[in-house]
Amino acid sequence: MTDARVLLDTTVSTTEEMGALGARLAAVLRAGDLVVLTGPLGAGKTTLTRGLGAALGARGQVSSPTFVLARTHPTSVGPDLVHVDAYRLSDPVELDDLDLDWDAAIVVVEWGRGFVDGISDAVLDVEIVRATGADASTDGLDPDDVPDEPRRVVVTATGDRWADVSL
Repeated sequence: MTDARVLLDTTVSTTEEMGALGARLAAVLRAGDLVVLTGPLGAGKTTLTRGLGAALGARGQVSSPTFVLARTHPTSVGPDLVHVDAYRLSDPVELDDLDLDWDAAIVVVEWGRGFVDGISDAVLDVEIVRATGADASTDGLDPDDVPDEPRRVVVTATGDRWADVSL
């Protein structure tokens, strides 16, 4: 297995750019891939996933997973997109209880750090860092209502699957 390596370290300034980054990720994803999204509320995790889903031709609206623990979106170009929210789960056993098809789908898990350990040897970890403080308080807003502001996005790959992949 390869060590973790940074595939991308960039600044994303608008919701459109975040969606475009999701589309860029979609171009390298295939069945069995696990993507873990980390970042505070309002960081752009769902916006990124919407861009990924649009590029894959996902059926149905990719909505904030706050409203559902996991949703499967059939796609027009290949494997299903499974969008998961680990935020409300108390431990990894509850994630396992969702009985997801890890091998046949592209699985995107928001708040998944610490919950997906051991599920796959190949993980694409996407961390979105946004400003903190009074000026950045958008917690509780719908992702579509969060104002544009720069965010640092770091995509780190772990596992042999990602050895020859570049973004």
